[in-house]
Order: sequence, then structure tokens, then C-alpha cells
Amino acid sequence: MLIDEIVGWRAGLDDLLARFAHRFGRAEPRRQALTYLIGLLSPLASKNGWTLAEAAGDATPDRMQRLLNRSAWDPDAVRDDLFAYVSEHLGDDDGVLIVDETGFLKKGIKSAGVQRQYSGTAGRTENCQLGVFLAYASPAGRTLIDRELYLPRGWCDDPARREEAGIAANIGFATKPALGLRMLERAITAGLSARWVTADEAYGQDSKFRTWLQQHRMGYVLAVPCNQRVPTTMGSSRPDVLAANAPGLAWKRRSCGDGAKGPRLYDWAVASLPGTVDGFGHWLLIRRSITNPTDLAYYLCFGPAGTQDEQLIRVAGTRWAIEECFQTAKTEVGLDHYQVRRYDAWYRHITLVLCAHAYLAITAAQAKKGAPNPMMASFLL
Repeated sequence: MLIDEIVGWRAGLDDLLARFAHRFGRAEPRRQALTYLIGLLSPLASKNGWTLAEAAGDATPDRMQRLLNRSAWDPDAVRDDLFAYVSEHLGDDDGVLIVDETGFLKKGIKSAGVQRQYSGTAGRTENCQLGVFLAYASPAGRTLIDRELYLPRGWCDDPARREEAGIAANIGFATKPALGLRMLERAITAGLSARWVTADEAYGQDSKFRTWLQQHRMGYVLAVPCNQRVPTTMGSSRPDVLAANAPGLAWKRRSCGDGAKGPRLYDWAVASLPGTVDGFGHWLLIRRSITNPTDLAYYLCFGPAGTQDEQLIRVAGTRWAIEECFQTAKTEVGLDHYQVRRYDAWYRHITLVLCAHAYLAITAAQAKKGAPNPMMASFLL
């Protein structure tokens, strides 16, 4: 019955809130965080301070803004609680950690980290902020679990601008791969079950990114450009050269996972690379389009010796899970709806969005097991 489903949805939300209620020292911000979270899960078309306040029955957005800008609570501590929540409900030994970035278009110049920069979301250079995110994908579900705001060098070297945006003096410049490694280290330290990491070319071509994962014995399948130098027994070469010389029998037609229209089929080839150490090996994975054989993608891989080709292909296909997470987080829980300028306020909004997104993913996973149906948002109020 519908009433039973509503009770189940609210019980799941109460479970999430119980995880981090202790992070708020006073009752007022604790209640406001609940109100904010429920607003994010509601069917509002826009989810900013004004609309969330109106949905909560407030005449002004003051309480919403206070929660993000002035209340005493640590979004990083809430994020750590989120790790435990996701691990308990979605954790699996075959879990994959995915690093990627998304852009947030902005009109002004005051928001922390905003400048004209390339946004993969827009596909062009725009005035925007860039957030680097970590997602977790397992057979049970997928969700965003961590976030870092990218600060361009121009921002880091401008004390007046930093002060106005509330950027602490100890926060310095970091590349996007470096931000990705921070999040990976946190997730691994927290004990989140994962054997693999995947990311696009921006991260795959960064040698420090790959080396860190190798040192921590984390398997990876990382996209690289066609001109990436890769070691072979005959010296270094390029992935496109190796692909051109691959014999016909090297190619296998395999699905890298189901998409909206069914299995995502490509032709794949795998070449072993030198450098097996302590039971771990290196490979080059090549993906070729069936309809357009000139459309190829390349991945540098690292993992336990004896890893099957199908495993590498599965991990490569899992990278698209974070794109799906970005889409659902923006359309369902207001990832990009915020109207804040301060550095800390960005982290607070985004952290609550991650909690809401994880709640939806976990509710959906439970529904597959016969728990209440996750068609939930409008019934949570």
C-alpha cells in the first residue's frame, strides 16, 4: 500500500539523518539541515535558497542562507558519515571509484573559483566554476560520494579575492588530478570496498595520478590520449600505433555494460605491457566503435596479474556511471541550483546534495530487493 511505502521512504531518510545529526551542535541548524535535505528531495523545479525557503513555509531565505554561510557545522565530517552510509548499503568488493569533473555556469565574478575556463559540461570555454567529484559504483547502485572545488591559480594568487570568498590561507593551488587523489585517499582510508579506479584522459595522462594508485595497489583503467607514450618490449610507442598493428584475432566484441538502449557493444583489444611487479601487471586496452572503426579510445590499465580482459572492459564501461550521477544530481536534487559565493558555502550545499543523491540511490537499490518503491520525492513532505 502507498502508506507503507511512504513510511518506508521516511524511515530511510531518518536513517540517513541519524548518521550526521551529531555534527550539528545546536538543534536549530540540525532541523534546518533536515528541512534543506527534504527540499532537495522535493519535486521543486528549482532548488535554491528562495525556493527551498518557500517550500518550507518561510517568508525569506534567511534560515537557508544561514545554514550554508554562518552556522557552525563541518561538511567534511558529514561527508565522512556519508562514506559509512554508502559503504553499508552499496558496498561491494567489486566496487569502482570514478573521478571526473563537472562545470557550474555562473554570470558574475564573485563566486569562489569562477573564471572563464573550459567546461566539459558545456563543451566550450565559459564563465564557470569546476567541481571535481568522486563517485562509487557497485552492482547494488551508484552515487556521488565526495567533492572538491577547483581553484585556478589566479584565484589562489589574489589575497583580496580569496578573503572576500572566504578561502582560508592554508588552501593552495591543486591540479584536478591532485584533487582527485585527495578524494581517493579519503575513500580508501575510510575502508570503502573498491578494487578499481577509472577516470578520463585528464587524469589518465597524469603520471603522478597513476603512480599513486600503483603504490597503493589500486587497480585502474584510465583513459589516455592517442599520443600517450606507453612502454613496450620494443621501446615506447603510441596507443594508436599499437591499435593499427593489432591483428584481427586480437579484437573481441564485448559489452561494457548496459545503456539506455541495451548492451553497449564495442570491439576491444588488450595488449600486455612490460612491468609486472609484486603480482600486478600493466595493459593497454583499446576500444573500437562497431559503426565507425576509426573511432577508438585507449586506456592504460593496472591490476592483479591474471586479470581477465572482461574485467578491464567492465571497469572501462563503469566510468559512464559518474555522468549518469551528474545528470540525476542536477535534475533531481539541485546539484547546480545553488546561489552562494563563499567557498565554504559551496561545500555545504554540495555535501547535502551528495547526501540526497545517495539516499535516492540507496532507496532505489532497496526497491530492487522488494523494499518500498523509490518514486518518492513528492511524498516525503
